[in-house]
Amino acid sequence: MLARGSFVRGTALALVLTTSLSTSTALPVGAATTPLAVSADYSITARAMSAAGYGDMAVGRRFLAFDPAGDGRAVEVIGDLATARRIVILVPGNDTTLRDFDRGLGGVARRAPAVQARTVFDAVNRPVARSDAGPDVRPDVAVVAWLGYDSPEGLGMAAIREERARAGAVELQRFVGVLPVEATVVVVGHSYGSAVVGLAAPGLGPAVTDLVALASPGMGVSGAAELGTGARIWAGTSDRDWIRRVPHVKIAGFGHGADPTAPGFGARILPTGNVSNHDSYLVPGSATLTALVPIVVGG
Repeated sequence: MLARGSFVRGTALALVLTTSLSTSTALPVGAATTPLAVSADYSITARAMSAAGYGDMAVGRRFLAFDPAGDGRAVEVIGDLATARRIVILVPGNDTTLRDFDRGLGGVARRAPAVQARTVFDAVNRPVARSDAGPDVRPDVAVVAWLGYDSPEGLGMAAIREERARAGAVELQRFVGVLPVEATVVVVGHSYGSAVVGLAAPGLGPAVTDLVALASPGMGVSGAAELGTGARIWAGTSDRDWIRRVPHVKIAGFGHGADPTAPGFGARILPTGNVSNHDSYLVPGSATLTALVPIVVGG
């Protein structure tokens, strides 16, 4: 793994993650097995996207990584990593593909990683009323839409097993390892993405101060203490979310462990009162998004 801080501030430095994936079990057919190359020179990624027929998608945007193979992978940053002191990484769940990165599964925008990242960025940086002469915006924050793994399709076998989450956890650890050394990090996992976050937790390092599990099928453990991290653990699942009906078990490689919102798990609970469905935690005005803002800016 590249040393943390290799992402030099203000420098167009190409960073390539070359360590091979190491997982305890074979990945299912179709899962990405090649480490994702990450570049701090956005023009490198833009050229790769253009060569693969995604040039329009790259215009005026900052993509750190891109891979069109299979269902595709992409990592986009909203804001400026060179000046950010606080970085939010959004890890999506099932059925998230490169094709739907901007438009969302089924054309539902709130499901799109790119849309969610911009919504979080806008919420965090919205001007706030102040009574002193200080700045009228939040501290420097960057938000990353991280489709850095091959998410499961639908609710089939891959979704109820953790092989893809383990592969994603390795990639997430690598990515966090090359972020600016001065920044601290909040990692938000939605649905199956929270399983990725849970399995990655022991290797994310002290710069990650908060882990957030939304609509979680489980984080791979029976309690927060087993995550092996000093980060604060937050969780939220709406009473109207279908995922509450998913059994929270982990037996012989099936299931993802305990419900992070259960009283005995040990997570801090986020409000979800006006969250109407599985995909509405990070929409403008949601109670969960409102509660996420002080977690981000509070450090």
